[in-house]
Amino acid sequence: MATHFTLPLSPSKPFKNSTFFTKNPSLHFKKPLSITSFQSPQPAAAAAVQTFWQWLSDQDVVSAKTPAKPGLVPQGLGLVAQRDISRNEVVLEIPKKLWINPDVVAASEIGNVCSGLKPWVSVALFLIREKFKEDSTWRPYLDVLPESTNSTIFWSEEELAELQGTQLLSTTLGVKSYLQREFLKVEEEILVPHKQLFTSPVTLDDFSWAFGILRSRSFSRLRGENLVLIPLADLVNHSPDITIEDGVYEIKGAGLFSRDLIFSLRSPISLKAGEQVLIQYNLNMSNAELAVDYGFIEAKSDRNMYTLTLQISESDPFFGDKLDIAETNGLGERADFDIVLGNPLPPTLLPYLRLVALGGTDVFLLESIFRNTIWGHLELPVSRANEELICRVVRDACKSALSGYHTTIEEDEKLKRKELNPRLEIAVGIRAEEKKVLQQIDEIFKQRQSELDELEYYQERRLKDLGLVGEQGEIIFWESK
Repeated sequence: MATHFTLPLSPSKPFKNSTFFTKNPSLHFKKPLSITSFQSPQPAAAAAVQTFWQWLSDQDVVSAKTPAKPGLVPQGLGLVAQRDISRNEVVLEIPKKLWINPDVVAASEIGNVCSGLKPWVSVALFLIREKFKEDSTWRPYLDVLPESTNSTIFWSEEELAELQGTQLLSTTLGVKSYLQREFLKVEEEILVPHKQLFTSPVTLDDFSWAFGILRSRSFSRLRGENLVLIPLADLVNHSPDITIEDGVYEIKGAGLFSRDLIFSLRSPISLKAGEQVLIQYNLNMSNAELAVDYGFIEAKSDRNMYTLTLQISESDPFFGDKLDIAETNGLGERADFDIVLGNPLPPTLLPYLRLVALGGTDVFLLESIFRNTIWGHLELPVSRANEELICRVVRDACKSALSGYHTTIEEDEKLKRKELNPRLEIAVGIRAEEKKVLQQIDEIFKQRQSELDELEYYQERRLKDLGLVGEQGEIIFWESK
């Protein structure tokens, strides 16, 4: 009987940590998806920063004693220590009255029409509307926000062409497509029927700008239903050298007898006056995710990954049995496996591969009598035919993916030694590292192919358990006395 087992290339890689949107593509073999979050500051940036600081001072949020204040830094804008700061010392406290979240939108003039929208969409429309208003009470904050970042959602077609073959390109195009769908929906339901609420027509570019601002400036644990922008605190930049993420910021009560809330930001390291306050944005994000959200990548190998997605075909005659086994073991019809450069394969990858590929004379393992033990059997080679199939299909998929890039690893490594603009640096870094991961996957399964004759399969293990085969593989004959 034919085995239904395919690993085609897929169009996109959804974010593991995404709470702004959810996609459910039918994917199989996925193509995912320098600290520079901001474009170079404009000449008026210094004046805008000073106005912003005065606005914060007028709100009694900051004073001359505040440990850090905004300033021009290599990344664009950032927080600069005004004096020596100790490790874990609070550098900023921002009261709730200065937060921008769905509650602020609900209390605004567009609150009623935004009540049924996703939290991020309502906040995005609020940002756009306030940006259009010259007399907005948020004007000093809006004037320090960048017009774009180096996030791949802002790249031109020519710049995106440098990502040819990468999972990052597919992810970026998926995000842009999602934004277009959301915008058309908002345009039909909100913007056209209530155009009097907006002083200027809202475009897809405006909508994408707001999305980019929210992705790059909202703190990682303050998204989804808890989405909030924290003016001033959101100027803090990222450092790959900081490996502490927890405890850097928190939301707490303003005082013992106060019901107000404040956002408190601490420095994870000790600083000297004049040094930049930096934090770790998210330890679990891949370079592709960092590139989409923030517009930078890191040189660390554990940020480089390729996502392999497997799926049990609905046309498989044993689809129901295989799905039941997968779900019993914490997986599903479709499973994503992040392969990290230099790391072993995820422990559940091989069992799931063997399950998807299970066919022919091996299907007896799908019988109900094996249901409680089959995953243990799948953690070891099932049969030579099954193991050979998974090696061949994965290697073919790797070769197909590698053929989609327009440069070699050697060419990319040569480019990386040159002075590149931030966006080209991201493109070259991503495509070089993705190819290295693909080569790593291919090498693992190539080595496994070479060992097929040496592996011990289910039948040999079973005969040993019954005492019918010796330790050297010899058959034991039992004779009656």
